Amino acid sequence: MTDTGPPSPTAGSLDYRVAHLAEHLASGTLGELGVRLEMRGDAVLLTGTVPSTQCRDEILRTAREELAGHPVHCDLLVAGTTSPDHGEDLT
Repeated sequence: MTDTGPPSPTAGSLDYRVAHLAEHLASGTLGELGVRLEMRGDAVLLTGTVPSTQCRDEILRTAREELAGHPVHCDLLVAGTTSPDHGEDLT
């Protein structure tokens, strides 16, 4: 029997790392429950809507750090929260 040594840190652990990231995003200072993480092969896709570009950038930075070694694709939309610059015409 040949011992191949311990598995690499990323081998077979992507499921765990994605679950950990989802928990981190939901319970951390960002508190983003609307962000979904989908595994696509060895890549991860982030989808959902966030309140600001700063929030999106922070989520993307966190995901890339926690999922280092795997491609992270971002399809996060930023919600428009600015006031309208003119009244609505209902005629």
